[in-house]
Amino acid sequence: MKFFGMLLLFSALAVAQPQPSHPPLSQRVVHYQIDAKYDAKAKTLDAAEVLTYKNLTGQPLSSFPFHLYLNAFEPKATWIREAHRQAGQGGRAGLDEWDAKDYGAIDIKKFEVAGQGDLTSQLKFISPDDGNPDDKTVVEVQLPKPIAPGQSVEFHIQFHDKFPQVVARTGHYGDFILGGQWFPKVGVWWHGAWNCHQFHADTEFFADFGVFDVKLTLPKAEVVGATGMQTASAENSDGTKTVTFHAEDVHDFAWTADPYYKVFEDTFQGSGQPVHIRVLMQPANAAQGPREIAIVKNTMQRFDQWYGTYPYPQITVVDPAALQAGGMEYPMFITAGTTWWAPDSLLLPEGVTEHEFGHQYWYGIVATNEFEEAWLDEGINSYTEVKVLESLYGEYRSVVNGKHVTFGDREEQRFGYSQTATFDPMTRKAWQFAGDASYGGVTYGKTASVLLTLESLIGEDTMQHAVRTWFQRYKFTHPTGTDFLKTIEEVSGKDLSWYFNQAVTGTAVLDYEISDAAYWPSDWYEAKRDEKNATYHSEVTVHRKGNFIFPCEIEVRFDDGSMVREHWDGQDRWHRFTYDKKAKLVSAEVDPDHKVWLDVDFFNNSKLAERGDGRARRKLSNYWLTFSELLSQMLGWIS
Repeated sequence: MKFFGMLLLFSALAVAQPQPSHPPLSQRVVHYQIDAKYDAKAKTLDAAEVLTYKNLTGQPLSSFPFHLYLNAFEPKATWIREAHRQAGQGGRAGLDEWDAKDYGAIDIKKFEVAGQGDLTSQLKFISPDDGNPDDKTVVEVQLPKPIAPGQSVEFHIQFHDKFPQVVARTGHYGDFILGGQWFPKVGVWWHGAWNCHQFHADTEFFADFGVFDVKLTLPKAEVVGATGMQTASAENSDGTKTVTFHAEDVHDFAWTADPYYKVFEDTFQGSGQPVHIRVLMQPANAAQGPREIAIVKNTMQRFDQWYGTYPYPQITVVDPAALQAGGMEYPMFITAGTTWWAPDSLLLPEGVTEHEFGHQYWYGIVATNEFEEAWLDEGINSYTEVKVLESLYGEYRSVVNGKHVTFGDREEQRFGYSQTATFDPMTRKAWQFAGDASYGGVTYGKTASVLLTLESLIGEDTMQHAVRTWFQRYKFTHPTGTDFLKTIEEVSGKDLSWYFNQAVTGTAVLDYEISDAAYWPSDWYEAKRDEKNATYHSEVTVHRKGNFIFPCEIEVRFDDGSMVREHWDGQDRWHRFTYDKKAKLVSAEVDPDHKVWLDVDFFNNSKLAERGDGRARRKLSNYWLTFSELLSQMLGWIS
């Protein structure tokens, strides 16, 4: 069929679309109907899109912004500029190897509005975040007649995609294709204004809920996976097939195709409807298929039990041919990360798949604004990732679960944060972080560490109840960070503003140390005469090195087997505890139960006691000070 006829035919068939299988779960603002044809040789796509937008804003709308995400992969786009900066900081790589054929783009061929005519010439590129005139990831149209509140408008769009070679999230690699961010997508009217940010290297996506009806025509040998449920498949006379998908109460649509996928299938039965699990594996990694099925089912069971029912009938897991396309989430559709050689003791495949499934809840269903509050998705998801993996493998075994070597996910999250602790607050907009390392360390690692530490203040059960309340109350609503923090305070019954002001909106660093632990005889003459029965004076000094004020527990141990637990409010810079007893001090430790995962340095949390005579220590210190000064002078003279 010729392309110019697709739009008319698709519109004519719209009345025959499947009826909703259940009452709407969301406020359905959009309905996308897309008829697309993919050229597997050229790595291009031509499509006709009918977008029905319902104006639920309560006011007339005359301008509409659209995301054109694939234009991020053009040479002068903001995404490319920022990705090069990341590469220079030791992060993202691969861009230097690109040439003209590797770039991607989306081109609107025709843009019509029902009842208002052809407005293609009225499209205007805007760059609301950085003013880059060469960035074409947001386009805006001004309508001749505004759309009244409660009314709907139909946009009829013809567009052409050129997929990039995969460098992040979308594109082709050999016979593999991942169609992510591939169609013109309208912005979100949010808190009284359009929210439609440019595509940045460290931002993801935000869109309204609705219904998707998508037809994909592609070579018949392709194995296809997508958001939603496949409702039809028909072979065409030209060696292609047309596959139809339908999805309800989702805010995006992604798809993949590869003629070599190996398919694994299973079913999860939780508290809701049965969920079909479909795993698409690369042939080289096919042995990992059962492993992927297992972690999906185990993760779904924990989420179902702890937070709530998965509301969709299917989840598709994709093993991409290119690692750069791995570890990505879309509604009902995630990409994993595994290799054929991954041993059972290295839980990287499990960690990636668990994390990406978790996004189904926080990104997919709660649907917070990832541009402006990425921590609400990535961070909460990193926290629940820790909880799920630890429940399956153990607290210190959820990344490496070897016989002789172990390592836990909460340790990994905290380490990522500790490397960038002083740069940015969690509430920074995603594209405004100091760098990619800070974005990752704070958005993922700090948020997880903040919530793990919060458990020590309100209790693990209360924390789980708070996260469940957050999900149940705000699913399908686009809530904010303020909503999340208020939910925790409400469920816990505590005013936690002192904590949130430091941990969430601030950059205060938490670091407590045992700076000194020493003992000496209360009476030197008595000790010499009868050391066994002598009385000893012990002192333990706790030091707040950082500017984050947090209440501390200190465990003090003595050589007679006794132990004392102390509590300090942490308000001052230091505090000294003293003891006089017939026992020698052995050790002191801050946070002995290891609950404060925001502490950036665990190595200074404990100290073995020293005998009170510090003359030898002072002598060594003086030697080192003298040597350091001489070395500094020599280096200065050489330079």
